[in-house]
Amino acid sequence: MTTAATPSNAPDHREHDLRAEIEVDATPAQTWALVSDLRRMPEWSPQVRRTFVPGGAVGPGSRMVNLNHRGWMHWPTQAKVVRFDPHREIAFRVTENWTVWSFTLEPLDDGTRTRIVHRRETPDGISPLSKGLTKVAFGGVPAFGQEMQQGMQRTLERMRATLES
Repeated sequence: MTTAATPSNAPDHREHDLRAEIEVDATPAQTWALVSDLRRMPEWSPQVRRTFVPGGAVGPGSRMVNLNHRGWMHWPTQAKVVRFDPHREIAFRVTENWTVWSFTLEPLDDGTRTRIVHRRETPDGISPLSKGLTKVAFGGVPAFGQEMQQGMQRTLERMRATLES
């Protein structure tokens, strides 16, 4: 797997951050079992088609490969789990575009319900390669960001449906 260098002073490093959230009728433990199994992302994410986690188990430092799609376009990404706090948060950094995707769990109603906060953070900005490809293939970073925001909400709605079924 390759590693991309990241700038330490990206001027737009927070401009493209995204956030979505939802409340679910499930405990943090039940919710954690679902969100921390990254191999299941294709069940919920409108963009992810396959997720491969070598070794199967997800934990700190785990690596994964996603096969993403939009219409006829398909592309792989590589990621590494960078935060793993059981029953609280899981986050992974995508090598190609430098984004950090996370799910944070907040207990509600004495732990009988949970708020899931889904974020895409850009602490190092978005890689120039990704910006260029996004402009050519997806209409630019702002337009694709809107699409990603909608996809994040759909992901959470599908997770809630699974948890509450």
